[in-house]
Amino acid sequence: MSEDESNDEASEQMQQGGIKTMPFILANDFCDRFATIGFNANLITYLTAELHLPLVEASNTLTNFHGASNLTPIIGGLIADSFTGRFWTIAAGSVAYQLGMVGLTVSALLPALHPPPCRRGVAGQVCQRATPWQLHVLYVSLLCTSVGTGGTRPCFMAFGADQFELAKRWQHGEADAPRWSFFNLYFFGVELAKLVAVTAVVYIQDNVGWGWGLGVPTIAMLAAVTAFVAGYPLYVKMAPGGSPLTRLAQVAVAAFRKRKLAVPADPSLLYDDKKLDAGVSTTGRLLHTNQLTFFDRAAVVTDGDVERGGVPRPWRLSTVHRVEELKSIIRMLPIWGAGILLVTSASHNNSFAIQQARTMDRRVTASLEIPPASMLIFSNVAMLSTLALYDRVLVPQLRRLTGLPAGITHLQRTGIGLAISTVSNAVAAVVEGRRKHAAARHGLLDSPGATVPMSVFWMAPQYAIHGAADSFMDVGRMEFLYDQAPEGMRSTAAALYWLTMSAGSYMGTLLVTVVHERTKGEGEWLQDNLNRGRLDCYYWLVVTLQVINVVYFVICAKLYTYKKLETVDQVSAGERDQTVDQESSGERVEKGNDVEDVELQPLLLSDVTLA
Repeated sequence: MSEDESNDEASEQMQQGGIKTMPFILANDFCDRFATIGFNANLITYLTAELHLPLVEASNTLTNFHGASNLTPIIGGLIADSFTGRFWTIAAGSVAYQLGMVGLTVSALLPALHPPPCRRGVAGQVCQRATPWQLHVLYVSLLCTSVGTGGTRPCFMAFGADQFELAKRWQHGEADAPRWSFFNLYFFGVELAKLVAVTAVVYIQDNVGWGWGLGVPTIAMLAAVTAFVAGYPLYVKMAPGGSPLTRLAQVAVAAFRKRKLAVPADPSLLYDDKKLDAGVSTTGRLLHTNQLTFFDRAAVVTDGDVERGGVPRPWRLSTVHRVEELKSIIRMLPIWGAGILLVTSASHNNSFAIQQARTMDRRVTASLEIPPASMLIFSNVAMLSTLALYDRVLVPQLRRLTGLPAGITHLQRTGIGLAISTVSNAVAAVVEGRRKHAAARHGLLDSPGATVPMSVFWMAPQYAIHGAADSFMDVGRMEFLYDQAPEGMRSTAAALYWLTMSAGSYMGTLLVTVVHERTKGEGEWLQDNLNRGRLDCYYWLVVTLQVINVVYFVICAKLYTYKKLETVDQVSAGERDQTVDQESSGERVEKGNDVEDVELQPLLLSDVTLA
């Protein structure tokens, strides 16, 4: 490549990324989430009121769908990191999701694709259940949306953060220091989209019809795809670095082959190759850590590990960076696992809680009722308020106390959210007990279609507390995964966030099924007639599991070791190596032969904020 071509490429890179890409990325994500939540928030109503499925079957269908939608991102993340890159994975996923939304809208519009209308609870009226053919149309459409989320969810946040982190490196660190964390901004936009969806779209679905109720999100999804593609020339697009699973497998195989070898006491004797790692460490190489030393054997050089040309045989020898990639993922897994039960504990918010709200007095005024699914408004508003309060008020105060750039660590933020979420379900159990008592007092135990004379706004606190918990948990978990994942595996790491959602949804299905089977007969906890059920007991069971989960998380967080990262900054006059040792105790900076100990807290890659 000529010098002029190199200068042109460098100039083009200098003009890419940064805040100017945010309108395209955030507009895309806003429309995407508006479409997703606009459909998902009221899906339990569509399944029970329009397709006439029993409550438990509808609830399990819903959690299974959420499980599939959150399982496909792990595949999409691997494809993005290995082959296509994040931009094209997001684009392909958006198109697949669009097809699914079109299918759902058509099924709601055409009478042949859904059963005739019917009102449950009316004496003598039998509702016709959806036929297998009608359910197949539904499932195929849901499958398309699940495939679509596999392309968008693991890449959106990583792609957005790339626009700041990589652009800042290309501009030699001259980007303006921001005031809002990118991840805070991202989740703020998500919650704003949810707020609009659970008000406007749910109202249309309940009062206008499901044709328009699904058509509006479908149009929004089309706008999302258009907005994202329009910003193509402005984006920083990181090239895929090869299959991360292959690299992890190579390390594991090489370590197993050398399992009888002794690991050298001096880590500098382990194999290292900056040139080989350049494609998967553009923002810095991982340095050796003293945990999981079994895998260090993969970096011990033995006879036959290197070919004649000096090229290592990857299934026999790995660099320290690649060994540390595997270690990083393994260290993250226990923390990641704590999120599974968290999702399980919240899975009822889109099923049982909405059915509870449907039985209560939902009048706002004499002529206006709040749709049951719109109770999620309180969760959205609470999360939006907490995110703003956290970023503008709490972080500056906490920063002065702790010295941490983000005020508290990602793990501390997640732990606080876990504890608050437990309180949310305890409140839900108390409110449900009060609702059942009101139904019994007014003789409505055997009238599931009647309105219990208790205001639905008694449920507002549990939703609000859950929203506040999400502002800590969701942002903290995503920041942790992005910050601690190896650079070449960030889409895959983001997919772990959604894999948590998948596993938690399936665990929710399992929990509901087990409880339903074990409590059948007199005193059944989960049944179509909530007035005769014991939903409050189910909530107390969830609270108990959450308390155990909080204890488990605290233990894992105490034992966690942060990764060590070496960064390389390129300047116009030449190249300068700079090593940053990211540990909770401080930061070590190496420049040439000079070593300086700096008492700083870890550099948090996710603390990128907007002016």
